[in-house]
Amino acid sequence: MTHLQAGLSPETLEKAKVELKENPDTLHQDIQEVRDMIITRPDIGFLRTDDAFILRFLRARKFNHFEAFRLLAQYFEYRQQNLDMFKNLKATDPGIKQALKDGFPGVLSNLDRYGRKILVLFAANWDQSRYTFVDILRAILLSLEAMIEDPELQVNGFVLIIDWSNFTFKQASKLTPSMLRLAIEGLQDSFPARFGGIHFVNQPWYIHALYTVIRPFLKDKTRKRIFMHGNNLNSLHQLIHPEILPSELGGVLPPYDMGTWARTLLDHAYDEEPEYTPESYTLSVKDLERDLSPKTMKRSQSVVEPGVLKRPEKVKSEEENLQPLLSLD
Repeated sequence: MTHLQAGLSPETLEKAKVELKENPDTLHQDIQEVRDMIITRPDIGFLRTDDAFILRFLRARKFNHFEAFRLLAQYFEYRQQNLDMFKNLKATDPGIKQALKDGFPGVLSNLDRYGRKILVLFAANWDQSRYTFVDILRAILLSLEAMIEDPELQVNGFVLIIDWSNFTFKQASKLTPSMLRLAIEGLQDSFPARFGGIHFVNQPWYIHALYTVIRPFLKDKTRKRIFMHGNNLNSLHQLIHPEILPSELGGVLPPYDMGTWARTLLDHAYDEEPEYTPESYTLSVKDLERDLSPKTMKRSQSVVEPGVLKRPEKVKSEEENLQPLLSLD
């Protein structure tokens, strides 16, 4: 075992070896091979290239050198293309702070049975008069940056649960396809984390409609890990035991305290209340008409048109929407 693996338990070391093909004997060579590829992308400013940093990208892509480098390049490219999003990326930034205090994200104290950290989002908590969707995305990215420092989570990964209870149509109308694509690019394509599952619970029909729009931008691997539970919490509990879930999600634990993770990041600054008015961010994401290809637009127009959500003729039952049990590869 090298010093780069020092933070891993014996069980996680074995998991890294079996699932990720991590080999302590070739670890430094693996890292150097990724680092050597940096010269091929002079258009990107690689602001950090130390061993520990590159290692998290290798773990995220199961030690495929090329895929790890591509993820590393996309990580910095995403930040270059969306500079305004990453200015003052701190918990004390007013917009991020407001989002954190409303539980965007919430982070459960217990890991699941596979050692994964569970993030929860209670969508209805979004106060659109106080912060934007981009503030929420920034708060999530900041939180992931903090958690991914833990080598155990680099190997074991994360699970995301989104509870759409009481999330209104008016709130949903703010979730434009371009904004959702920005989130997908930031989380799926540009961050070195392993997401073992994304669970929707209590989702209304208009969330199904939005999912139809963003589905073309999701990788097959991501699609297979999205589970539409509806109000069937028993199907959620088949994958995540209720013993570690709060009561809002049908668990045996007390209701989740939305400020738990915010207090961890903010510490003494939690109770300070800065004045803040949501602002628009200058984003490099294309306009909606260009954001969706003609083929995608044609496919999705029966459900969603730019700026307008329509009720689909028929929404599948929750049982039909529940995807097969999660693959652990």
